[in-house]
Amino acid sequence: MRKLLILALSLFVVTAFSGCSASSSNESGGENGSEKITIRFAWWGGQPRHDYTTKVIEMYEKENPNVNIEPEFANWDDYWKKLAPQAAANQLPDVIQMDMAYLSQYGEKGQLEDLTPYLDNGTIDTSSIPENNISGGKIKDSLYGLPAGVNVLSVISNDRLVKEAGIEMDSQTWTWDDYEKIALQLQEKLGVYGSNGMHPPDVFFPYYLRTQGERFYNQDGTGLAYTDDQFFIDYFERQLRLIDADASPTPDEQAQIKGMEDDFIVKGATGFTWNYSNQYLAFSQLTDDSLTINFPPEQETESALFLKPSMLFSIPKSSKVKEEAAKFIDYFVNNIEANKIIKGERGVPVSTEVSDAIKPELSESETKIVEYVESATQHASQADPPDPIGSAEVMKALKDVSDQILFKQIKPEEGAKKFREQANEILGRNK
Repeated sequence: MRKLLILALSLFVVTAFSGCSASSSNESGGENGSEKITIRFAWWGGQPRHDYTTKVIEMYEKENPNVNIEPEFANWDDYWKKLAPQAAANQLPDVIQMDMAYLSQYGEKGQLEDLTPYLDNGTIDTSSIPENNISGGKIKDSLYGLPAGVNVLSVISNDRLVKEAGIEMDSQTWTWDDYEKIALQLQEKLGVYGSNGMHPPDVFFPYYLRTQGERFYNQDGTGLAYTDDQFFIDYFERQLRLIDADASPTPDEQAQIKGMEDDFIVKGATGFTWNYSNQYLAFSQLTDDSLTINFPPEQETESALFLKPSMLFSIPKSSKVKEEAAKFIDYFVNNIEANKIIKGERGVPVSTEVSDAIKPELSESETKIVEYVESATQHASQADPPDPIGSAEVMKALKDVSDQILFKQIKPEEGAKKFREQANEILGRNK
């Protein structure tokens, strides 16, 4: 009778991904009990992700019959709208699919568990995970999220257009000047855009700074790191030169791109597009042209390229089943059979052992992405720390100023000053 009552109460209090969700618990009252353990697992994504994640959950539950995984999924916008009130009520899910844009917000407010002890005691096996694949989830000395997969910035080229223009390029050694020269050649010889431009600026301006030996945010997130506005000016003047030469689309034309199917690379209207490596798959499926994934321009002295967590797994401090949550994260990241189902959809696996094992299951395009990321791993430098609190406001300010410059409403010099003032005012609140 008592067990029936407990079961009835459990069914009553558990709700799917809402602000009133009950804290997860072991039915015998503790993590070391013998009764069934419930782990709430939340993620965002589309239906294909929901479907295969459900299969992985079923696999885990079959291998661990004392564990019940409760899925809580939503689209991107709804996910974060629901997570915020859960955090306020101290009722976050036990395993949270986390994004770099929110890691500082939840981590620095003391809402996330430091995962370092679970790595140290082997609960989460990192023997086949390079340190560079882990460090993206760190804030100072605490690991608030274990990357589920990694992406790398890339320049995707249209092989047909590059060949027709008679262009030879080596993406291992090309510079920003080479990039501009090739973009101009494509326009002059074929009448197509040389590049789709470097959009959005919140992704590519920080990368440009890395190629100049600079960083975007300072170490403590209280201001901009770069002090010379000439970097800002040079970055936008290059874009203006390409737009003026019809080698890059105007801001109006960029605004017409609503999805990947609208990108100029898909339509055979540009030689290059700037994107993350995982987007190569969709682009290659949307065009009959052969595409190549290339390294973006670098600097000679030190690699600017870095591994970016496509998403991370976090455990909240409020969880009553932290050890079991960590075991489930380990399974998701390290289990080969599970990853044969996942197939790198959450980014190239952080485990080199898993990455090698799933290659026979991948399509040609998927294999190219894995090989590109593996190649980048060999010489990538350490990623920047997670964006500080207030970064969303800073990036909105950067986009607004970028639009004003590219629409030629203000000069790059004025934009540099305006952006610095706005960014430092926002970040100054973190002092």
